[in-house]
Amino acid sequence: MAKLKVGVMFGGMSTEKEISILSANSILDNLNRRKYDIFPLFMEDGNTWYRYRKTKDIKLGDKLILDGKIEDITSYLKKLDVVIPVLHGLYGEDGTVQGLLEILKVPYVGCKVLASSIGMDKVYTKIIFEKAGLKQAPSVYVRKNKDKYIYIDKEFNEQNLSLDEIAKKASKWLKFPMFVKPSNSGSSVGITKVENEEGLKNAIEYAGKFDSKIIVEQGIFGREVECAVLGNEDVIASCVGEVKSADEFYSYDAKYKNQESKVEIPAKISEEKSIEIRKNAIKAFKAIDGKGLSRVDFFIENDTEDVYINEINTFPGFTSISMYPKLFNEAGISTENLLDKLIDLALEKNK
Repeated sequence: MAKLKVGVMFGGMSTEKEISILSANSILDNLNRRKYDIFPLFMEDGNTWYRYRKTKDIKLGDKLILDGKIEDITSYLKKLDVVIPVLHGLYGEDGTVQGLLEILKVPYVGCKVLASSIGMDKVYTKIIFEKAGLKQAPSVYVRKNKDKYIYIDKEFNEQNLSLDEIAKKASKWLKFPMFVKPSNSGSSVGITKVENEEGLKNAIEYAGKFDSKIIVEQGIFGREVECAVLGNEDVIASCVGEVKSADEFYSYDAKYKNQESKVEIPAKISEEKSIEIRKNAIKAFKAIDGKGLSRVDFFIENDTEDVYINEINTFPGFTSISMYPKLFNEAGISTENLLDKLIDLALEKNK
């Protein structure tokens, strides 16, 4: 039986490019070479693609040794049986690459265009989750237009306001501490925790460097937990894992640079709470029309034990320390078998 030709697409143009490189190298280490012919493709930008041959273990920030430019990416992709788009963030996890692969009729692992774009954009994720009845932290939405800021209310009415006025409005509706986030960003890039109005103004300016759409969210005092989901129609949820951040919150540095940050799998929570989170993870995944895989993040509030959904990641990290594969490893599914299942789901989705 001929081997499947599997493309592993990584790199990209987002702020999460370095994490994409780590995830792809971990996937390359775990794909079964008895079953697959593997074709790593590194995206430098939207117009420049390279072949890649893994020759060593890659650490954060390492320079890659590339193996020649791909002159005609569409013809190259069409020769593949399936693609794993290991592209985190904008221009990869947001539906753009998924759209390219749809046009070329190349099967691919993970969510389709709609779910990818919704899952990437926190503003619209919140709208879908609210409709699904999933409890979320209160928030306000701000849009940046050049050097001006626009406050957008719950009915999507717009007001051009100064940063001072926006900070006052947010302080009226939300309690400190607050978290300010770019709407389209992952790996906690561009996120700031703030304790007062002056900090809030600075954080909105900072988030505006990463995206024109900004979410200001009331902080939840509680435990950060995560759940992995797998499937197309018959979706299963992993056990729940807990993040033990070494910093004030699970920032980019806390995730990838601070060795004191830990994850606990399974989380030490009640069976009832675990069932609730796993049920909500599947509900959130289906609400955005997810396919293949996602990791869904929650808070368990300290005082009330209420569960709040934080976000969904439609192509979560696959590095050696990433929660998604570790959660299924806990259930006895090796990373190699997990990748087999994801490839099967990609081919099934395309039928």
